[in-house]
Amino acid sequence: MKKIEAIIKPFKLDEVKEALVEVGIEGMTVSEVKGYGRQQGHSELYRGAEYIVEFTPKVKIEIVVSTQEYADKAIEAIKEAAKTGKIGDGKIFVSDISKTIRIRTDEEDAEAL
Repeated sequence: MKKIEAIIKPFKLDEVKEALVEVGIEGMTVSEVKGYGRQQGHSELYRGAEYIVEFTPKVKIEIVVSTQEYADKAIEAIKEAAKTGKIGDGKIFVSDISKTIRIRTDEEDAEAL
């Protein structure tokens, strides 16, 4: 099993969700997060005063899939749907999951997904 975490621009969420559904990904967790990478934040003007915005709003998507095949499909779908070609498009992290348990039914691993 693989866990895929993707940090993307908020306005790309609907496109990424649709792309994941198209490749057979049925569930995900979405969180609103803030952070920065190479862009190191930015400055904005508000009522004539300049403010430094250190942390940029992003969306974090978390998905757990049962096979490497699904992981590859999910990664490709996220890459295609989230890309704008500009700085701050985001990152995808992939890690191994050793155990999954569905609390309601006690199902484990692939059956719990």
